[in-house]
Amino acid sequence: MSKRFEAVVTSVDRTKRYAVPEAVAIVKKCATAKFDETVELTVRLGIDPKQSDQAVRTAAVLPHGSGTTRKVLVLAKGEKEKEAQAAGADYVGAEDLIEKISKGWLDFDVVIATPDLMRAASPLGKVLGPRGLMPNPKSGTVTMDVGRIVKESKAGRLELRNDSYGIIHAAVGKASFPAEHLVANAGAVMEVLMRMRPPAAKGAYVRRVFLSSTMGPGVEVDANAFAPQEV
Repeated sequence: MSKRFEAVVTSVDRTKRYAVPEAVAIVKKCATAKFDETVELTVRLGIDPKQSDQAVRTAAVLPHGSGTTRKVLVLAKGEKEKEAQAAGADYVGAEDLIEKISKGWLDFDVVIATPDLMRAASPLGKVLGPRGLMPNPKSGTVTMDVGRIVKESKAGRLELRNDSYGIIHAAVGKASFPAEHLVANAGAVMEVLMRMRPPAAKGAYVRRVFLSSTMGPGVEVDANAFAPQEV
């Protein structure tokens, strides 16, 4: 451990589960790096990630944004192309962009597509899939409501997807955010996750919840604050 980390880790009682506002206060206090650290919400779910019917993939809109500027690419034609441009998409096109991506171009953070272009875009799964960028109906990125999704993506729309251990990682803002904004963003993510509980999941759905900054220690949150009936 670095001296900086040793100094901040003493702020956390490892045996305690904190209320959300208290956990946020500690995370902000521990964010002492020379850059504006990202605050991450980590949620261990009671799912079997090997079972497709227990996978969690959805999206949440952070009420106070993520603090990160995101480049949005839209695959659309005609009126939907114009709608995407009007909504502020950084790149809009169809076969031209598909060809460019297939050759290795990846200068974007979000990909949205209209359903009619998914057949042409399907070969991009090999490139975009491993990076979590492939448009998917479950996350709302395959849609005819292009303008709304573009605006939400620019404002702080966050895709949520469990990893191979059944854990969700969600960046809910920056350490410089007001505490109440981080609390609200974390609450928005948890509200969506609770709503998206797979019917096949058995027992406690939310197992453990942590908040941390990029260079700070994890602070365990009392999951009862989000789902008292599940803990």
